Amino acid sequence: MAAAGSIRVALSTASVWPEPISVAFELAAELGYDGVEVLVWGDPVSQDVTALAELSSLHQMPVLALHAPCLLITQRVWAADPVVRLDRTVRAATELGAGVVVVHPPFRWQRDYALGFAQQIAALEAASGLTIAVENMFPMRRGRLAVSSYLPSPDPTDVGYSHYTLDLSHTATARVDAVAMAQRMGSALAHLHLADGSGAPRDEHLVPGRGSQPCAEVCQALVDRAFTGTAVLEVSTRRARTRPERRAVLTEALLFARLHL
Repeated sequence: MAAAGSIRVALSTASVWPEPISVAFELAAELGYDGVEVLVWGDPVSQDVTALAELSSLHQMPVLALHAPCLLITQRVWAADPVVRLDRTVRAATELGAGVVVVHPPFRWQRDYALGFAQQIAALEAASGLTIAVENMFPMRRGRLAVSSYLPSPDPTDVGYSHYTLDLSHTATARVDAVAMAQRMGSALAHLHLADGSGAPRDEHLVPGRGSQPCAEVCQALVDRAFTGTAVLEVSTRRARTRPERRAVLTEALLFARLHL
């Protein structure tokens, strides 16, 4: 667990895929994480507030954040309308006692949603008291061609929101300066997805320290400014063949976070 005054470190439930969400709660408790971030997606348990609350109670692992269903594969989770999906994520976070909702910028084809996106976030934050942190994304790249799927761009600071999530795997894929992005986000940087990437044209979610991103520098900058948010290890363990291999990867990620935070 985090020492008094230190930054909380949570485990994303996406980090145990393809194992079930229950394993994320189990490993988070076993390894000494401070809580979990639940990615709401096709897994029925991720959509079930009662089931999540039971897992949280069983393992004494608080749900510190919910990640709204914003992926291409989750466009029908809870509702086809992204406005409804975000509303429902906020309600679920409130019921679970999570203080943060992570959301992606709208896709380019979600024009009506995009028009009211900033206003919806502001209204939901005011009504719920939660932090709704818009996450930086990345364009799709093939060779020298880069095409954004997001409106107006993958970089939420191009619009300006009250709170941001900084994802260091996404900065790698986008090939943008993570330190400069953190500086642009400034005091509105409320949530960190701590991972790494090599700059390949895909979202790698490597263990921090295994890629090219300035993970330690970003962590130190957060410490220097007395960051009060949560750092979430959102790393891929899909190549782990056994539970001990997955446990070793998540232990390495947690040790990196504890060392630099």
